[in-house]
Amino acid sequence: MADYKSIIDAYKDLPGGIIEAYHALQREFSYIPEEAIPYAAQVFDIPKAKAHGVATFYSYLKVGKRGKNVIRICESAPCHIAGADKVVAALEKELGIKMGETTADGKFTLEFAECVGQCQATPVITINSKPYGDITADKIPAILAEYK
Repeated sequence: MADYKSIIDAYKDLPGGIIEAYHALQREFSYIPEEAIPYAAQVFDIPKAKAHGVATFYSYLKVGKRGKNVIRICESAPCHIAGADKVVAALEKELGIKMGETTADGKFTLEFAECVGQCQATPVITINSKPYGDITADKIPAILAEYK
């Protein structure tokens, strides 16, 4: 596993490189380590507040620890109407955590998403950005088994 400094350094000469660096950090760690933000501010010669603002502005970027496998469920109206609440209940039951939490072993984090652009197949979850459509509560154990 690479360290956050070498990842950030790889993007220091690119215009808009801070966003690319944050994406690379997230690919490596599943999140942006807190200590990477002041380092990014230094490398990109911007105030720490601006570096933090970039890291927290985009919903797909997350600062701070989260699980290796990030499960997001769409909470938009089409998914909600199609039964997203039952899928949420199944995910929470199967993983033993609530939305916004991470399993004790660090393997899974549950998060809400506003929309994942798969409205033709509601309700939808994504695991590490891979979409799964037409989800029902009874499909959850088999899907999670792929990641355990």
